[in-house]
Amino acid sequence: MSDTSNIMDFSSVEDLLADSAEEEQAADDSTVSEAAEQEDSYSFAEEVASVSKSVSDEDTLVDTEPKWYCAHTYSGYENKVKTNIEKMIANRHLENQILEVRVPLQEVRELKNGVFRQVQKKIFPGYVLVHMIMNDDTWRIVRNTRGVTGFVGPDSKAVPLTEEELMPLTGGKEEIELDFEVGDLVVVTCDPWKDEKGVVSAIDMDREVVRLTMDMFRSGPSEVEVGFTDIRKKM
Repeated sequence: MSDTSNIMDFSSVEDLLADSAEEEQAADDSTVSEAAEQEDSYSFAEEVASVSKSVSDEDTLVDTEPKWYCAHTYSGYENKVKTNIEKMIANRHLENQILEVRVPLQEVRELKNGVFRQVQKKIFPGYVLVHMIMNDDTWRIVRNTRGVTGFVGPDSKAVPLTEEELMPLTGGKEEIELDFEVGDLVVVTCDPWKDEKGVVSAIDMDREVVRLTMDMFRSGPSEVEVGFTDIRKKM
């Protein structure tokens, strides 16, 4: 009776050992699976980080050569924006990165009431030109200047000006503005036709003379030439 009991006990022990081995194997399998999942997770995270860094690098504004950019301002704030940017350049010692800030101006000889005066007029109201090396810091300084509403470019992305775009904004030949035009009635202010009236029939900007049609003689209208400063527009 005792031998049979011992045999049954040995059988139970073997069953227990087998169950334990199965549990250990299952635990090992679970550990391996978790390790694999964790490794996959790390791999995915690294891939996401790599992609994010790549996107971030592409979005970073980096340039090595100075180029001309155009910044849009509130109307009438052009000179204030120029002054404010120049102060920021001096305070942050960025003279080697933001080289020049310019309000596009045109030299104009303006004629009013027979007198020329020299004036400067804005070529491109509402804009300033900035000669700069574009990077995150310089972009931020210009963009965050009071009065600036953004850079000129698609979706306000700063795009450098081409030589062709820049040429009309750098002044060029002096212009002349007159206070009369073809068809206006004017009065001559100098001899020999002083106080005579005439109609402006042609304007020669190169020679700075006008041709007047005047009815001085009974024979009919006559044409004479006088200088820009020798007539006044008849009000």
